[in-house]
Amino acid sequence: MDFGLVLQTDPPAAHVVSLMKRAERNRFRYGWTFDSAVLWQEPFVIYSQILAQTQRLTVGPMVTNPGTRTWEVTASTFATLNDMYGNRTVCGIGRGDSAMRVAGRKPNTLARLGEAIDVIRDLAEGREAQVDGAAVRLPWVRDGKLPVWMAAYGPKALALAGQKADGFILQLADPFLTEWMVRAVRDAATAAGRDPADIKICVAAPAYVSDDLAHAREQCRWFGGMVGNHVADLVARYGEHSGLVPEALTAYIKQREGYDYSHHGRAGNPSTDFVPDEIVDRFCLLGPVEAHLEKLRVLRDLGVDQFAVYAMHDAREQVVDVYGAEVIPAMG
Repeated sequence: MDFGLVLQTDPPAAHVVSLMKRAERNRFRYGWTFDSAVLWQEPFVIYSQILAQTQRLTVGPMVTNPGTRTWEVTASTFATLNDMYGNRTVCGIGRGDSAMRVAGRKPNTLARLGEAIDVIRDLAEGREAQVDGAAVRLPWVRDGKLPVWMAAYGPKALALAGQKADGFILQLADPFLTEWMVRAVRDAATAAGRDPADIKICVAAPAYVSDDLAHAREQCRWFGGMVGNHVADLVARYGEHSGLVPEALTAYIKQREGYDYSHHGRAGNPSTDFVPDEIVDRFCLLGPVEAHLEKLRVLRDLGVDQFAVYAMHDAREQVVDVYGAEVIPAMG
């Protein structure tokens, strides 16, 4: 199992770069960041510094979207970084939550997302693609490689990930939901004539190493609120009892009363009071090291290739160091 670190690009950018360097020293293989240009600093500028100051780390957004940049610009940015630093990027992509809504726009449609996945990958790897009806190619790309990993929760999005993506990003660490969603992605891949084993599976969630579970939960409760934004969209689209989305995912948002993006992804987010302890425990990795290892082994047995640690809490340096010293070696 590989490990990744997920950060927000809060200023100063030098601190983000420093934490990513620390992650590489601790044997993390991926460095991810949020991508929401209004709420945080522009990640692609920071990726250039991370790549310049590391040797092996693969970097990318968790996640970008098809709406805030034109597709040829997104592809060219990835291809430029790859040309400079040797194919060490990955494109995490989704419909767009905070990046679109904070700018007053709706998330992208799945049809647009599916088209963007193909176009961005083709352009970044040097192939011609159709962009708004025009044939476009980046003539300077040589030996480019850009895996595109898609974030998804709902049945249609999971199917799209299985049909088109090189990897699937699931932003929660509940084993029951992981098994259900990984199966949906792989079934869609098989139906599309793809080898499901070719799709990498990444589970991303907060991890907090501590014997003080009450404090750990409060530091990670924000995550249930973030996931709840996507769950609310699913309930609006499919209904709470449709059978198309597990009630193990949808039931907890009944008391949700809205969401303030100014606190998005941050400990102490006042918009997440509705998130019960049970959801925090299910969605995150909390407690002593052995509790983390127990859950990670279950996830690995379900086919998870990477666990990406959200470190938006008051112990981010500690979790990177503890994972490097105790968790990653134990997971082989």
